[in-house]
Amino acid sequence: MSGDPEPRYVLRRVTASEWVINDRRYDTDDPRHVVACVYEADGGVEVVRLRDLPLEARYANASEVLEAVARAKDPSRATRPIVIPSHPPLFAS
Repeated sequence: MSGDPEPRYVLRRVTASEWVINDRRYDTDDPRHVVACVYEADGGVEVVRLRDLPLEARYANASEVLEAVARAKDPSRATRPIVIPSHPPLFAS
């Protein structure tokens, strides 16, 4: 087996000052393929979310946006299940 698998999300430059973040899980003709659009603005970049993600409106650069998308969708971020007691509650008398 060789190295890491291909990343799910990729940053693709569209113009000199615009990028899109694509989700490789979906075909290019699927609307879910484009996750966010990133535009240069005033010494940083602004983000237009096309999917429900907890992203900020501005970042320092496009790579930071890609990292934020990957972190937001990383399944390892899930919390441990809440333990439910195995005995019934006590009744008040």
